[in-house]
Amino acid sequence: MSESAAESAAPTPAAPAGDRFLPSELHSPNVPERVNADGLEETWKERWEQDGIYAFDRSAQRHEVFSIDTPPPTVSGSLHVGHVFSYTHTDTLARFQRMRGKAVFYPMGWDDNGLPTERRVQNYFGVRCDPSLPYDPDFVPPHTGGEGKSIKARDQVPISRRNFVELCERLTALDEAQFEALWRHLGLSVDWKQNYQTIGKRARKVAQTAFLRNLARGEAYQAQAPGLWDVTFGTAVAQAEIESREYPGFYHRLAFHVVDPQAAATAAAAGAPIETGPNGTADVCIETTRPELLAACVALVAHPDDERYQPLFGTTVASPVFGVEVPVLPHPEAEMDKGAGIAMCCTFGDTTDIDWWRDLNLPLRAILRKDGRIETETPDWITTDAGRRAYADMAGKTTYSARQVMVEALTASGEMRGEPTKTVRQTNFFEKGDKPLEIVTSRQWYIRNGGKAWTNPASGKNLADELLERGKELNFYPDFMRVRYENWVGGLNNDWLISRQRFFGVPFPLWYRVCEDGEVDYDAVITPEESALPVDPSSDVPAGYTEDQRGKPGGFVGELDIMDTWATSSLSPQLASGWLTDEDLFGRVYPMDLRPQGQDIIRTWLFTSVVRANLEFGALPWANAGLSGWILDSDHKKMSKSKGNVVTPMGLLEQYGSDAVRYWAASARLGLDAAFEETQIKIGRRLAIKLLNASKFALSMGIPWDADAATKAAAPAPSLNAAEVTEPIDRALLAALADVVDAATTAFEGFEHSRALEATESLFWTFCDDYIELVKDRANDFDGSHDPAAVRSARTTLAIAVDTFVRLFAPFLPFATEEVWSWYRTGSVHRTNWPVAAPLREAAGDADAELVVHAGAALAALRKVKSEAKTSQKTPILAVTLAVAAPATPAVETVRADLVEAAKVTGELTLAPAAEAAAPVQVVAVELGEPPAKPAKRR
Repeated sequence: MSESAAESAAPTPAAPAGDRFLPSELHSPNVPERVNADGLEETWKERWEQDGIYAFDRSAQRHEVFSIDTPPPTVSGSLHVGHVFSYTHTDTLARFQRMRGKAVFYPMGWDDNGLPTERRVQNYFGVRCDPSLPYDPDFVPPHTGGEGKSIKARDQVPISRRNFVELCERLTALDEAQFEALWRHLGLSVDWKQNYQTIGKRARKVAQTAFLRNLARGEAYQAQAPGLWDVTFGTAVAQAEIESREYPGFYHRLAFHVVDPQAAATAAAAGAPIETGPNGTADVCIETTRPELLAACVALVAHPDDERYQPLFGTTVASPVFGVEVPVLPHPEAEMDKGAGIAMCCTFGDTTDIDWWRDLNLPLRAILRKDGRIETETPDWITTDAGRRAYADMAGKTTYSARQVMVEALTASGEMRGEPTKTVRQTNFFEKGDKPLEIVTSRQWYIRNGGKAWTNPASGKNLADELLERGKELNFYPDFMRVRYENWVGGLNNDWLISRQRFFGVPFPLWYRVCEDGEVDYDAVITPEESALPVDPSSDVPAGYTEDQRGKPGGFVGELDIMDTWATSSLSPQLASGWLTDEDLFGRVYPMDLRPQGQDIIRTWLFTSVVRANLEFGALPWANAGLSGWILDSDHKKMSKSKGNVVTPMGLLEQYGSDAVRYWAASARLGLDAAFEETQIKIGRRLAIKLLNASKFALSMGIPWDADAATKAAAPAPSLNAAEVTEPIDRALLAALADVVDAATTAFEGFEHSRALEATESLFWTFCDDYIELVKDRANDFDGSHDPAAVRSARTTLAIAVDTFVRLFAPFLPFATEEVWSWYRTGSVHRTNWPVAAPLREAAGDADAELVVHAGAALAALRKVKSEAKTSQKTPILAVTLAVAAPATPAVETVRADLVEAAKVTGELTLAPAAEAAAPVQVVAVELGEPPAKPAKRR
């Protein structure tokens, strides 16, 4: 069949058609003369919107609903094919559930807060946020657009957080419009009236209410504690946002001086590597990559079972350069076989330092500021003149510059032993940062997540155990992803740090009392009533106070930190479903049915969503989680904006058509990574065109159902009169269709969309390449030589096959299937019913679906002869002998009449037994006639 696409206008829908086959009448659908796969997106996305095809039915009860917690894409920049990949997976399932009769709640959110947006706003408008400033309702930004990029940070106009947030919302609105246009072009069956922003008024109310309830129940708390800090962005970072990366550095071997000579001698006798220094000191050497933190050293630590250092436990050593005495202490986390087996503990160089500091009750000697520079004031624990001079030399410098200063000082004093040696170590980075994280002590807000032992009063269970139980209740697709959740919960060692020192995010709804001496009492927390939410403490005033008391003794100050983006995104199921804002909707769609998301954010989005729902409702927020894999580039590396290897989708959608791109995405299974392959997209385009052309051919034969039953137009499958399908090959095709309907249905019910597509596509190509070729002469009946019943049988089967394939392909190829549907049905295929196998099996009778396979093999063998002879397929076969395997012989005999006609066999067709090892059907003897004359070319 031809696959050429020609320009054609959208056809007028056919008259209403029912599903009862008439014994002798075929109705003519409105099939266009020529079909075209191009431009279908513009035609149908507008009609879908006008007709409300994907609108959620607000009258549906909860058991009639399938609700989806759609991932809100980050609105900063552009979408790439990885987004198309995963969102298509969700859309195929949404379409399937809709065709199964569910009222599908399929919203779209926009994750529009965060660091990337802040940077864009600063450059775009030439402003910077100063949360201490009051709100200016008449503020006009000094720049708009590219001109803002020339404004240096120091020249950007400072504005209040509320003004800054308004500019962020203004800029993200432009991105959201572009994203929505692309999603519509892709054919996402989203109800665009159901949307939200993660920093919109509704989101602020939900997030602030949830936090205040967490606080009231003791699930949220603040603490002054050491934590990971990104010096570039100036914010604390949670455990879930960390990436471990390789980072080059140097090991420096430093000599600490043992204060007690007797302890040194005993340790040396026990095998400790005690060295004698230039000045006769007994030295124990450690290796460090962070000599700039030497002034923050609070102890040397060795393993309690290390006999070499047991004589030193409880004694002190003097630090090089600074001469500060620190204890030598045992701790089981010290590694005996690493370096010399002894290490210095600084406050703080890494997370191990935090553990040692806590467990050993060590003093806090922090020297690193939040901007990544060394504190300028010399600490009081450094008392020697040489130590104070050394510290002054590195005060105010970055860690890199301070390291150079300390290396020079250690070399000059002789306390650096040997030359620094190169190393590459694993270092923690903020996932959005490009500098190693530091550890800074600060006041932060936390939500309990099982990282620290805590019993949930609501359940009486340990929270970590409770969250593991929730993981067992959740259906993971694929199931092997479950272990990632369990490993994350089991490996947590800290509660969830949710405060960020940024601006564009949901503010904490908190104020603090200011004491009469002007000091802020952070333990005296002032909270608003829920009815007052949302609030912005930087501009709103707590009840009982006035604005002129802000920052004054006896007055108040507002909390300037904002919530981590995951602290708001973790509430997406509640936010999308109308919790606190639309209780009627909430009762119809929550808890939700599906959370689709990427595998890489199980520890962040999926886990934190489970935490919030468990704390608020004591249950899961959804029943199922579908995890998509990653898209890989040509080098099989994960595609991401940060790596610069992304492919933007709009060009692909315009070049090949949305159905073709969707086909590529839907071909991949959940949980598995897939390479971006343009070849696969080309196959998808070919499939869409083939569906149009094959449907045009089949429907041109007529449709065998009456026109007076419009209400039946969406029935799952036509009510077949078994007497209308009389020929074995026709019945066999219906049997094969029934098998595919069952297979596709089972696959979708198991969240395996790719298996549903694979089963459907496989039979469709058999239908096009084999079945149509076998029956087209009988169906056309140009010369009237065929039995009328056999003709009706072929035409009926062709129509039923198209009707079934169109429904089966609808979740994957929504535009091409809607186009075909409009030729012979009213309404939308996406509001019709999913096919069922029972009526197909009834019409198939006892037919064996394998008959189609064997018949196709016989036809392929006869075609191959002509192809190898390089002659036209219209060349007559004067005589032929087929060697047919025993299992296939009855089938080939059964379809002899159609086979002879399709292959143009004009003489004898002989069937002979085939050898056991041979192919099921082989041509062993053939005589070809003369090919027909080519028609004269038109002049």
